Amino acid sequence: MKDKLDTFKDKFDRDLNIEIHVAQVEKKELDDLMHMLGENRLPLRKACLEGTRTTILQDIENEIRNVNGPNVIWIRGSPGVGKSALAASIANRLVDQKRHVIPFRFDRTDSTITTSALWRTVACDLARLFPSLRKHLAQGDLGYSSSDIDRLFKSLIEEPLSALIDTIPREELPVIVIDGLDECGGLKHDTLGKEDLRALSLTLKRWIQVDHLKKLKLVITSRPEDRITFPDSISVHDIPSGHGVKPGDSVSSDICTFLQSRLDDMEMEPGWIAEALDYLVPGAAGIFIWATTVANFLEDDPEARFHILRSRKGGDDIEGMDDLFSLYSTLVKASFGRISKREVQGIISVMGAMIYAKQPLSDDVLVMLPGVKIGKSNVLPLIRKGLTSVIDSGPILHFHHKSFEDFILSTSFCQQLPELSAIQNQGYHERQLAMLCLKTLVSPNLHFNMCSLDSSVVRNVDIQASIKSTIPPLVLYSSLFWADHLVHTLSDKKLMEVVKFVMYEKLLFWLEVMSLSGNVYEAYLVLERALSWKVCFQLISLQHISCWLASLSTLMMTWHCSSVMPSVSLLHSLFQSHNLPLMCTSRHSPSHLRNLMLLENSARGFPIHLRSFKGNLANGQWRSSLQSTKKIVCGIWLSHQMKARFYTDQ
Repeated sequence: MKDKLDTFKDKFDRDLNIEIHVAQVEKKELDDLMHMLGENRLPLRKACLEGTRTTILQDIENEIRNVNGPNVIWIRGSPGVGKSALAASIANRLVDQKRHVIPFRFDRTDSTITTSALWRTVACDLARLFPSLRKHLAQGDLGYSSSDIDRLFKSLIEEPLSALIDTIPREELPVIVIDGLDECGGLKHDTLGKEDLRALSLTLKRWIQVDHLKKLKLVITSRPEDRITFPDSISVHDIPSGHGVKPGDSVSSDICTFLQSRLDDMEMEPGWIAEALDYLVPGAAGIFIWATTVANFLEDDPEARFHILRSRKGGDDIEGMDDLFSLYSTLVKASFGRISKREVQGIISVMGAMIYAKQPLSDDVLVMLPGVKIGKSNVLPLIRKGLTSVIDSGPILHFHHKSFEDFILSTSFCQQLPELSAIQNQGYHERQLAMLCLKTLVSPNLHFNMCSLDSSVVRNVDIQASIKSTIPPLVLYSSLFWADHLVHTLSDKKLMEVVKFVMYEKLLFWLEVMSLSGNVYEAYLVLERALSWKVCFQLISLQHISCWLASLSTLMMTWHCSSVMPSVSLLHSLFQSHNLPLMCTSRHSPSHLRNLMLLENSARGFPIHLRSFKGNLANGQWRSSLQSTKKIVCGIWLSHQMKARFYTDQ
């Protein structure tokens, strides 16, 4: 009996060890895949107040259950009617019903939340839900940049799902919830953003056209804009506002329920609450952000501030967005009625950065902008206190609804608050942000071996996230967006000299940051944006740096290194404009070489990419290429073999 027990125990331990090993291998493979895909998302906003929006939520829930109904459900409405809250409520209700949900939210103040980020994030969640999908994704080309959305969508979504979707019951398939479709691409003045929205629209139309994708439900929220169109076959839910809202209907009742809850929390007299509701509910006209902003404004001193609202000009005669803008004007005037000229400059710098920065900036960064510091203090507490009604309460300054940004950029803002009209001066703010980025890249904050790694011969995926997070946020922001801000500035020799220094002296360190942060494929696009500033190069007789950037752009387009070690052991001489000697370090010997790029000096002093050798190059065959002293070799260590590529011109 003891022998049988021992045998059973040995077998059990052996099987358990095998299962643990298999689980560890699968987890490692999934982690590697997640890293290569590059998941990037924002959480959905706060859900609707319990007991509100019940009718539309039930209607949408019924449509999701109907497997034969439209696969795209579009919730559209004017700014502030509660579309984001609806998206969050739909996701929460589905999760409560044990239905898989893939949520995604666009935010025009965050330029990393792109169409590429959407489909990469969806692919990540699909891989987590369906292990059989992982091999299809791993075998595909995950390296498509954000400029090639159509191929990326087919590689990550359309083709992998074609082999999977028929094996899963329709009711078990995940529901994808996309909030703020109209915010894709950032501010309307961003040309690149418009192209991103156009690319997203094309992929969404494929979602409707491709047979196997029709089986997945997609819920979308957005404003009703001309640039967003869908075929008539989808389901559309329009949220009424303005004249479409009547006393006593469901929208007015929901607004009343919300305001009643907020006013009760302020512990005011029932009579005063009834009077306030009689005025505020019709004034909201179905716009929840109006009601939310008013409630936030009243919290500080309910009775006094209610009197301010009642006395504002035109308050009883206008509605909709005009009334929302009138409300915002009242709030800003009440908050910034008595400020000095120095405070005005600081407010302009901060609010301009909140609009034109590609991501929300921390206080430590904002205080570096002109006028923000005043002696030993700064204007940030003044802004936080004055704009409590319209900004998030967290540590990062951020408008909690984009309708307030619309107000700041409107003509009525300049008319009513002329002293702050410089907030709309995009060129000024873009230049300040460009200088901030370039100064950061020039500074010692960007240096060799940013994360103090013991070895450069390591894959990015094998580096812990906690180590990568040691890259200073401003260095990462500057690395990603210096060119985005640069292209919106006028010709400037000073800026050009700084760009020249960064590209000649700090290029390897910049590439290291891009690689560590999983953005090396975007480095090519960054250089392309810098080249779009080319007119400045010609105007100031600095064509040399323009040619240099063009050469780098070509090199980056053919240099697939997102999986290699961050401290890429490129020869420093490759990125110097004159002397190009061959150099190998003792740490990285040619015996580990897996990838070669052969380059030659051009007449202008920057290298031309001749050919790439990819594969097992440890046998010394690469040495035969070094027949000319004008040629140099650049090596990258990869963990897998690749085919050779040859290039005969620049």
